[in-house]
Formats: sequence, C-alpha cells, structure tokens
Amino acid sequence: MASSHNLLRLNIAENFLGSGKVNGDDLSFLSTLTNARKLQALVISTNNFGDSLPEQIGNLSSSLEILVLDDNQISGSIPEGLRNMFNMQWFWADKNKLSGTTILSKGEIPISIQNCRSMILLDLSNNDLSGVIPPQLMGLTSLSMNLNLSHNHFVGNIPIEVENLKNLGSLDLSYNMISNNIPSSLGKCVSLEFVQLQANLLRGTIPSSLDSLRGIRLFDVSSNNLSGQIPKFFEKMNSLQLLNLSYNKFEGEVPAAGVLNNSRIISVIGNVNLCGGFAELNLPHCSFRQPKKRLSYKWKVFISTICSIVLLFFLGTCLLVFWMKRKGKLHVVSSDDDFDTRVSYQSLHKATNGFSTTNLIGVGSFGSVYKGVVNINGKETTIAAKVFNLQRRGASKSFMAECEALKNIRHRNLVRILTACSVYEFVVNGSLENWLHPLESFDDPPRTLKFRQRVTIAINVASALDYIHNLYETPIVHCDIKPDNVLLDEHMVAHVGDFGLARFLESSIENLSSGGEKSSSIGIKGTVGYAPPEYGMGNEISVEGDMYSYGILLLEMLTRRRPIDESLKDGLNLHNFVNAALLGQGSTIAEVVDPTLRNELLLGRISEKALICMLEIGVACSFDSPQERLSISEVLSRLNKPLV
Repeated sequence: MASSHNLLRLNIAENFLGSGKVNGDDLSFLSTLTNARKLQALVISTNNFGDSLPEQIGNLSSSLEILVLDDNQISGSIPEGLRNMFNMQWFWADKNKLSGTTILSKGEIPISIQNCRSMILLDLSNNDLSGVIPPQLMGLTSLSMNLNLSHNHFVGNIPIEVENLKNLGSLDLSYNMISNNIPSSLGKCVSLEFVQLQANLLRGTIPSSLDSLRGIRLFDVSSNNLSGQIPKFFEKMNSLQLLNLSYNKFEGEVPAAGVLNNSRIISVIGNVNLCGGFAELNLPHCSFRQPKKRLSYKWKVFISTICSIVLLFFLGTCLLVFWMKRKGKLHVVSSDDDFDTRVSYQSLHKATNGFSTTNLIGVGSFGSVYKGVVNINGKETTIAAKVFNLQRRGASKSFMAECEALKNIRHRNLVRILTACSVYEFVVNGSLENWLHPLESFDDPPRTLKFRQRVTIAINVASALDYIHNLYETPIVHCDIKPDNVLLDEHMVAHVGDFGLARFLESSIENLSSGGEKSSSIGIKGTVGYAPPEYGMGNEISVEGDMYSYGILLLEMLTRRRPIDESLKDGLNLHNFVNAALLGQGSTIAEVVDPTLRNELLLGRISEKALICMLEIGVACSFDSPQERLSISEVLSRLNKPLV
C-alpha cells in the first residue's frame, strides 16, 4: 500500500470494491500511511479485518476528517493516538470487537480532544467497551448529528455534563449497564430528536426538565427500573412518533390526550401498576377513591383560623398595591404577562445605541435588524432586534404571521426567540448570504465555505423544513427560503429564520371551507429567483414551493451564482444551467461550481461523485413542475448518506 504524500482518501469498503469482502487479520498496512499527511477519508467498512488498530494511525489525525471502520472484526483497544482528532468530523467504529475502556476515559482528556470543534458524529456502538462514560466526552459541543455508544458495557451514570450537547440530534446509550437517574440536565439538549436509553439499569422518575425537548421524535427508556407517574408533558410533544416506556415500574394513570391518544405512538406493556389511558391499551380503570376521615373539632377551628388570617393578609396586600399604584410608586406586572413584555423599548433602545446604524446588521422588506446586548434574567445576552416599519404596506401582517408561526415551534435549525417575536438570539456568523457573496469592504480576505460545511448547512436547512412541513402539528410553509434567511452560529450550524411570509396549510383549508378569502400565492411576493414559478400564476402555496426555493438555495451554495446572476444569459436560469452540465450539454461540472470547490476537486479533497450528487439534489428540487420535485424526506435520505 503506497504512502504517498498526496494520498487524500483511501476507500476499501465492500461496496466500493464490488468484489466481496476483504479477508484477513493484518491491518499493519495502515502504519505505512504515516507519510500521507493529507489523508482526509479512511473507509475500511464491511470487511473481515480482525487485527487491532496500529498505534501509528494516530499520525493521521491532523488531516483525517472521516474514519469509517464499521462492520469488521477489529479487536483490541482504541489507540491512544486517536485522542488528537483535531479535524475529525465523522467516526464510525460500530460492529467490531473493540474492548477495554474508551480512550477518552483514561485519566484526564488532553486539551486537544476538547478542541475538536469539527466532530459532528461519533459512533462506537456494538463493541466490548467498558468503564464509565467520561464527562469530558460531553465537551465535544460540535456534535450535532449522532452520539452512539450503544451495545457496549458502560456502567455508572449518564454524565450531567450532557447538557453541553445543545446541538446534538440523536443520543443512543442503549444496551449498556448504566444506572442511577436520568439527569435533569438532559433537558437542556433542546435539539434532541432521538433519545434511546433502553435496556439499562436506570431508576428514579423521568425528570420534569425534559418538558423542553419539544422536537423529540423517538423517546425509548424501555427495559429499565424507572418508576413514578408518566409525565403529562409528553401529550404536548407534537413531533413524537414513538414513546416506549415498556417493562419499567411506572404507576398511576396513563396520559391519553394530544399525541398520546394513539396506539402506534405509545407502548407501556410490562408496567403492572398503570391504569387508564385509551381503550387499546387494555389497562384497568383508575380508582382514586380515598377513605373519608372526619376532622376533630379542634382541627376545624385551627384550619378556619389559619384561612381567615391568610384571607385578611391577601386583602391587605391587594389594598396596599392598589394604593401604591395610584400614587405612581409601583409598576405592577400582571400574572398574565409573559416574559416577552419584560424587555422594554427603553432597554432595546439603549442596547442598540438608539438603533444606531453602527448596530445595524441587516435590512429586509419590512424593517431592519439591530444587534444589541440586554440583561435577561440577570444574564448579559446578545440579541438581534427586528424593528418593523409599519408604514410599509404588509409590515403589520408580516409581523403577525411571524409571531403566529414561531410562538410554539422549537427546532435546533430554527432561529430561537428569546423574548418577544421581534427579539431573537444573535447568530454570530451572520447569514449564508454574507458567506456566499461577501462584501470586500467587510471581508478581507473574503470568507469561504468548504464542501463539507456546505453539506452540513444543506442538512441543517433540510432538517428545519422537515420539521415545519412534516413534524409540526399544523404544516407550515416558509415561503421565503433564501441565503439571507439562513443564519450560521459559532459552530457553523445553520438556523432558518424570518417567518414573516409563513403560512399554515390547515388555516388555508379552513378559509376555503368557510367561504373566506382564498389563501394563495397572490400577494405573497417572496423573493424573485427563489419563489417557484407556480406562485406567479396564482397557485396556492404548498410545501413543494418551499422545495423549489430549497433547490435554488442548494444550487447557489454550490455554484456561488445568484438565481438572477448576470452570467445566466439566453433565457437560462440556475436550474437549467446546472442541469445542462450534468447532462453533458453545456459547461463541465468543474466550470459550473464555485472556484473554491473547483480547487478542492482538483486537489482531490472531494470526489466528483459527491459533488454531482449534491448538484443532482438541487436540480431535482427545482423543477418547474411541483409534482416532479423531491420531498424534503427524500432530500434528507440522500444527504445523510456519507459522501466519500
């Protein structure tokens, strides 16, 4: 096996060879790669390698981004050298015979592993690893796709430091020997969609803090020793597709409202002390009758006296508050006020230096966005304040639409509301627009995106659309997907914002059935180049319209050409321009893509196959006919396959 300095990827996976599995125990050839300083992807999955990994493999850590070892017979422990995975993004080692404690749990983790800001997926499942789950592992805050430690022999607690994984989408610790309680800090992992803790030794109750995990699709804690009542907050988790609580010690009434009124979603078999629920669960009726106890005369007098004192105190307090309010000495916040009203206009005015142009970070159709710092719950928080220009026609309607769309939805790839509908979290890396088309006066040298970053952004935006199209209780159409409305945080995770044109699909149906005004794309201008052609003909809005905008966005990310680019002449649009290259009828693929990607392609850092796959997805989403476009589920299925 050659050890060339220019070797960029090595793939000897079964499906790559097309000639069956590679047999043998010897992995010593990996030690000959120590001079391949530029190696980015190493894939040896689905073979019969049975040797241990050579220690020298750690010499590749400075360049390696993808390491795929799954479905082999690799034994021994994970080499110490892999602690320095500075640029590692995907690490699969499942379905092997790795043993011993994980490299992350031997003593103190070096600072280098905690600075692995690129790691988005870590899979060590189906091995023989043991010991406790190291708390330092939870310091890999860049993990956004999957942390899978299932089917091993881990013991001890789930580290409370799990709260650091705020961008994590999937956590799988199933089939281990993890004990004690589910930590309440898990509720801070607000991006979680899949939680699998089944087949462990967990005990205690399900913590109330998990109420914040509103994007959960699957929650499985079956085959543990959990007890207490089933929390009612599961009824409000509109994204929930499976809640498996089987074979525990839960007791009391089973919640049966909301999404839990469905036998395909909840499973509670093996909990002998449960009752109630919907009929299909076949549980006994709940009986809450308590034996009556008569109070003695002394207790009746005592309780009456206490109640009288409390009532007098309450009346006195009300009178005092009323008097002070009349005197102008006290500002009363009613119990009906929500948190949003507690950031005053004066606070925002001060935080943005009087809405100064120096704090201006964006201008849209209906207003401007300013950066500022305000005190929220005693914490200095950087915010983005959106100020609507109500003199612009449609601005008020846009504000109300955005409030209605965003007041309940929560997803890791949607911009998070901090206080009112016009005050959002500040996303430090700005919009995708500024990365694709930077202004020279502000960016010297201009910022660029690597291919892998573009793929991750495409997945993030697709995940947000999947949530509002398919997983939220009432499907929402965004109506304005474009680079300006995709914001990038400190880890370059994308968040979709600006729901000023968003529409609920069911509300459109209700309007029609009641003889109201037809909800269509007439009056919904969107943005020229990103709005689908059918909206211009008066057709109703649809999720297929968002798919067109997504396809154009993806093609713009890869070509760095706007949909109304001056270089697109003779009636060409971005879809036709790229499609012609894919069909071999126009420019070559290298001529079509962004020069930055062209250089990565020429240097061998990305494969032409991967680039073509991404371009094909963009083209397949942006056909003129809505029926021909890919659905967001199909897009995610394609994007989540490794592009190596």
